Amino acid sequence: MALRRLGAALLLLPLLAAVEETLMDSTTATAELGWIVHPPSGWEEVSGYDENMNTIRTYQVCNVFESSQNNWLRTKFIRRRGAHRIHVEMKFSVRDCSSIPSVPGSCKETFNLYYYEADFDSATKTFPNWMENPWVKVDTIAADESFSQVDLGGRVMKINTEVRSFGPVSRSGFYLAFQDYGGCMSLIAVRVFYRKCPRIIQNGAIFQETLSGAESTSLVAARGSCIANAEEVDVPIKLYCNGDGEWLVPIGRCMCKAGFEAVENGTICRGCPSGTFKANQGDEACTHCPINSRTTSEGATNCVCRNGYYRADLDPLDMPCTTIPSAPQSVISSVNETSLMLEWTPPRDSGGREDLVYNIICKSCGSGRGACTRCGDNVQYAPRQLGLTEPRIYISDLLAHTQYTFEIQAVNGVTDQSPFSPQFASVNITTNQAAPSAVSIMHQVSRTVDSITLSWSQPDQPNGVILDYELQYYEKELSEYNATAIKSPTNTVTVQGLKAGAIYVFQVRARTVAGYGRYSGKMYFQTMTEAEYQTSIQEKLPLIVGSSAAGLVFLIAVVVIAIVCNRRRGFERADSEYTDKLQHYTSGHTGAE
Repeated sequence: MALRRLGAALLLLPLLAAVEETLMDSTTATAELGWIVHPPSGWEEVSGYDENMNTIRTYQVCNVFESSQNNWLRTKFIRRRGAHRIHVEMKFSVRDCSSIPSVPGSCKETFNLYYYEADFDSATKTFPNWMENPWVKVDTIAADESFSQVDLGGRVMKINTEVRSFGPVSRSGFYLAFQDYGGCMSLIAVRVFYRKCPRIIQNGAIFQETLSGAESTSLVAARGSCIANAEEVDVPIKLYCNGDGEWLVPIGRCMCKAGFEAVENGTICRGCPSGTFKANQGDEACTHCPINSRTTSEGATNCVCRNGYYRADLDPLDMPCTTIPSAPQSVISSVNETSLMLEWTPPRDSGGREDLVYNIICKSCGSGRGACTRCGDNVQYAPRQLGLTEPRIYISDLLAHTQYTFEIQAVNGVTDQSPFSPQFASVNITTNQAAPSAVSIMHQVSRTVDSITLSWSQPDQPNGVILDYELQYYEKELSEYNATAIKSPTNTVTVQGLKAGAIYVFQVRARTVAGYGRYSGKMYFQTMTEAEYQTSIQEKLPLIVGSSAAGLVFLIAVVVIAIVCNRRRGFERADSEYTDKLQHYTSGHTGAE
């Protein structure tokens, strides 16, 4: 049902005329046809002439004066040779019944066409029976024109041509039969054939000969195969062969592979000639190799770059091959203490590309004549070190009194493809005295309700003798424009006159003979509130009282010790005098005796 709807809906023009294969043609007979007639008084084989006056064998019948005619003419066995539907072309003439004098009313101007299938040539003079069953009726054949004029030379005939078909046929072969039932006619020629769709190349695919269907409305699907060097893009690849042997309804297609193009109306996929290529499958023709590239053989899918030229990974295959750029030109350097501005002009040759960028290579050569080494990560580049699109860069945070070499590389999309290093221009510079680097750490030493004492470490890179520090501060709730700055010769300072319980923002920077360095990062410290201060005093009072009492006790002890010592020294003097006297007395007494 679906197939019939498809065939009815797609009334397309045929792609190629049908091929007819003849199974039997009476005009080619060189001797009597020898067809079987029944009864013998009916059809008669005679020699005649076709429209080209060629001798042919024909059959005639004209028993019009007798009623109830039933004259049969049967062909020989015709093999179907795989056909499913049979076509019969008949050329004949019919005498107009009204032109025959005294003809009875049973005169006919038509005849019937029948067929009978068999697996082998089994017919006899009596089999199959001369009747509609077992014979299968195809149609009643009527003449478009009949003849009626008669002259001395005989009848003037008008030849009719009619084609009828029947099917499905499935056995090895068949017989045809022509039934006359009261006419005056001549069967001039009979051609039996079948139709098939011819071999065709359509949409890049080959469709072999295909027999038409068994029914006049049949659509026989035929699967195609891609021609050489073609591939399917839409599947399935089909054509439909209709009942008249015509191709209809193409579905799917094949396209030439990459490296091949369609020629001769799409029937051949030819390899791309030398010097041309085709990158993808499709209907496109081969194209010439882009500039600086070539092919090494026919059927190329891409062109190989010539020596010294390259193609980036993302470059389309139809893009010319390109090369690396030459070195940048006219480098100008401007040193400001430990900062540097570099500017240059683009290379004379960009390599044929538009993706030119620059890389900066920094090398520190120290103060001696030793080998240069790559700069450390502390060096800053603005806008960036690699992939610069503009011919300028600002470099900062270099070391003071140091010699540097800067290489400005020109690179593009094929630089990585080249075995050679990028072309570059170089410049040598020496930095001047530098301001100190930023202070990294700040500590709070103490605080009160109206003051904060801070200290900080020396900059990591003082770049000389630190002359002093500048501290700026402002309330967190206020703008930086309200900042107050104070100087300190040391790395410790007490900031007074602050509000109680307020948060302040502090920043500090160091100064050498080269000037001030950058401010440190913002650090936040808060003064004591009145409540915090009172709590602190109360917490310290027992300690103060204890310290005072201990001092008083110590003082009393010192006084007592002093008094004791003085008295001891008095006693020692008295004892000394008594001893002296005693000694004196003792000495005198001894002497008296």
